[in-house]
Amino acid sequence: MDRLRAAAVTEPGRLRIIGALLAALVVAFGTVTAWQMNARSQAADDVLHRSQPLTSEAADIYRSLADANTAASSGFLAGGQETEASRDRYEKGVRTAAEGLVKAAADSDADSSSTATITKLNRLLPEYKGLVERARTYNRQGFPVGGAYLRYANEKMQKEMLPAAEDLYKTENRRLRADYADARPYPWAALALGVLALAALAWAQHRNYRRTNRVLNHGLVAATAAATVVLLWLVVGHSVARSNLGDSYDHGVRSLNVLHDARIASLKARGNENLTLVARGAETTKVGDETFDAYDFEFEKNMDALGKGLAQAARLADDEAGERPVAAANGDMAEWKKRHSAAREQDANGNYQQALDLVIGGGDSGVEPTVECFDGVDSSLAAALAHEEREFERAAGDGLDAMGYLPQGAGVLAGLGAAGALLGIGRRLSEYR
Repeated sequence: MDRLRAAAVTEPGRLRIIGALLAALVVAFGTVTAWQMNARSQAADDVLHRSQPLTSEAADIYRSLADANTAASSGFLAGGQETEASRDRYEKGVRTAAEGLVKAAADSDADSSSTATITKLNRLLPEYKGLVERARTYNRQGFPVGGAYLRYANEKMQKEMLPAAEDLYKTENRRLRADYADARPYPWAALALGVLALAALAWAQHRNYRRTNRVLNHGLVAATAAATVVLLWLVVGHSVARSNLGDSYDHGVRSLNVLHDARIASLKARGNENLTLVARGAETTKVGDETFDAYDFEFEKNMDALGKGLAQAARLADDEAGERPVAAANGDMAEWKKRHSAAREQDANGNYQQALDLVIGGGDSGVEPTVECFDGVDSSLAAALAHEEREFERAAGDGLDAMGYLPQGAGVLAGLGAAGALLGIGRRLSEYR
C-alpha cells in the first residue's frame, strides 16, 4: 500500500491509474450496452417470431372451434340434404383447431398454464365431435332428439371449449405484451456509462493538453471515436427500433386483436342464428319482465359486438388497403341484420320453412339468405387480418433489424476503445523511461 501511495503521487503512477480507469469505463460501457441490447433484441425477436404468432394461433384455435360449431348447426338445419360444403367446413374447423392445439403445445412450456388449457381442449374436442355426430345421426333419421344433442354440443362448446380457448388467447396476449415491455425500454445504464466514458476521455485529453501542450493523443482520440460511435449507434438504433416496435403494436397488434374479436363475434352470431331455428323456442332467457329466445338474444349481443369491433377497426386502419375490407364487412353486416329480421318475422308467423330458406338458402323465398352476408363478413375480415398481419411483420421486422449487430458491434468497439486508451496512456508513459 505504501508503494501504491508513493506511485500515485508521481506522474507515471497517475497516468497508470488514469489509463486503467479509462479502459475499465470503456469496457464497462461496451459490456452493459451489449448486455442490454442483446436482451432487447431477443425480446423483439420473440415478439416477431414467437409471442405474436402464438397469439394469432390461439385466436385461430378459437375461431376454428367457433367456425366448426357454426357449420355443425348449419348442416343440422339442412337435415338429410346437408351440403358437402357445409360438412367440409365443419371438418376443416375441427381439423384446424386440432392442428393448432398440437402446434401450440409444442411451442408452450411444459409447466405453463397454456399447456394445461391445451390439454383440456384436447380432451373436450373428441367429446364435442361425438355429440355432433349423434345429433346428425338422429337428425337424418327424423328423431327430434337430434336437436337436443346439438344443443348439448353447443353448450359444451360455448361454456367449456370457447372459454378455455379464450383463456389461451389471453395468456398468449399477456406474453406478447410482456415481450414488448422487455424490448422497448431505454437502456439507461448503457447510456449513462457512455456519457461518463466520453466525459472521462475528454477530461484525460484536456489534462494531457495542459501538461504537454499537445493537442491530440492518437490513442485517446481513437478511444473517444470508438465510444462515440457506440453511443450514437445505441441512441439511433434503439430509437428507431422503439419507434418501429411501437408502430407494430399500434398499427398491427391492436388492429389484429380487434379484428380477431370481430370475426369471432360474427361466427358466434351465425351459430346463434342457426340455433334459433334448431331450438324452435325451446331455450328462453328472461331480461327484466320480458322473455326472449335465448339464441336470438345472444345473436343480437354478438351483432352489437361485431358492429363495435368493425367501428374500432375502421378507426385503427391507417391506409386504404386496411379500410376497404372493414368497410365491406360493415356493409355485409348491415344487410345481414335486415335479412335476419325478415327471417325472424317469418318464423314468428309460423312460416318455419320460409325462415329456414332465408337463413341457409334454398326454396323460393325471393330474398337472399343471411348465409351470404355472413360469408361476406367472414371473408372481408380474413382479408383485413391478412393485411394487418403483413403490417405487423414489416414494422416489427424493421424494429428488430434496427438492433441487429448492435450487441456484437458494441463489444468489438469497446475492446478497441479500451486498447486505444491504454496505448494512448502508454505513449505518455514511454516519455518517462
